[in-house]
Amino acid sequence: MKCGIIGLPNVGKSTLFNAITNAGAMSANYPFCTIEPNEAAVGVPDPRVDGLAKMFSPKKITYASVSFADIAGLVRGASKGEGLGNKFLSHIREADALVHVVRCFEDSNIQHVSGRVDPIDDVQTINLELILADLETVAKREEKARKQLKVGDKKLQLEVDTAAKVRAHLEREKPARTCDLSDMEKEVVRGWFMLTDKPVMYAANIAEDDISADEDAIPNVLALKRLAADEGAELLVISAQIEAELAGMDAEDRAVFMEELGIAEAGLDRFARTAYRLLGLISFLTAGADECRAWTINRGDKAPQAAGKIHSDFERGFIRAEVVPYDTLIREGSMSVCKEKGLVRSEGKEYVMRDGDVTLFRFNV
Repeated sequence: MKCGIIGLPNVGKSTLFNAITNAGAMSANYPFCTIEPNEAAVGVPDPRVDGLAKMFSPKKITYASVSFADIAGLVRGASKGEGLGNKFLSHIREADALVHVVRCFEDSNIQHVSGRVDPIDDVQTINLELILADLETVAKREEKARKQLKVGDKKLQLEVDTAAKVRAHLEREKPARTCDLSDMEKEVVRGWFMLTDKPVMYAANIAEDDISADEDAIPNVLALKRLAADEGAELLVISAQIEAELAGMDAEDRAVFMEELGIAEAGLDRFARTAYRLLGLISFLTAGADECRAWTINRGDKAPQAAGKIHSDFERGFIRAEVVPYDTLIREGSMSVCKEKGLVRSEGKEYVMRDGDVTLFRFNV
């Protein structure tokens, strides 16, 4: 599962990518600095893993991770191949969710492709290019379905009707993800791999001087917050430059710097967790003397699927899952106490895993 980092040129995409991954992606004050998408996996901070580690003192600690791709900046006309549009759009199509970095700071030393900082206009520029690309996709789907449609073919009729509905929505310059669709229509659209159907998080990139300010007191951030709310999208306010500086410090210096700035939690920790949630992922936990670990699964996965994340044999020979909620385990102090009190549940093949389940799988191959 991968998050693609998108936005106009010079909004801070590569700076943010460098900060969250320490991968050293080249960043510079000119468009198209990033041509091939840099990719890296990042650990998702999880205090529950730390809590289990204190209880079990394992040899190894492993956090869940999320993959990020730093995709080069889009410009007006990208859907028609302007800039490096066609190539970049294909990279966006490969992502499961999008992190849209939006510049919310003024800096005369960093040029803006539009000549002025306007977060809403920037978002609309990107969205319009993605919408135009999606309109082309939907038109082709609709035309093909209409040609193949025969009387009584409910499946193709559903595709034709869904395409017409989504096309009308896109023509109003609204992203596909905000279109009111039934479950059956959503299933049809899912197979089209549309750019504007992907879940989105807007990352409001603010100036270093605004790091301690009230978010609603920053006009550019407030405008972006309202837009995100209208779309039902996530919004995270972050200073890419500050985070890049923090990422380059050792733990002691980082703590001092954060205290001076009045930052309780690094923005990158919030960023990684929000991206993880954006992808529709949750974690179940395993704990023991060898390892305490968070395992990544899709929200809605059942116990055998979760077991398969550890090893395919676990899924193939699944018998049951022994489950205790993390909070219960921490409250009681040990797994043995939880068992004595009957707090460890035995769950079968139809059990839907919950975020934070501390789990032991029983299997037989």
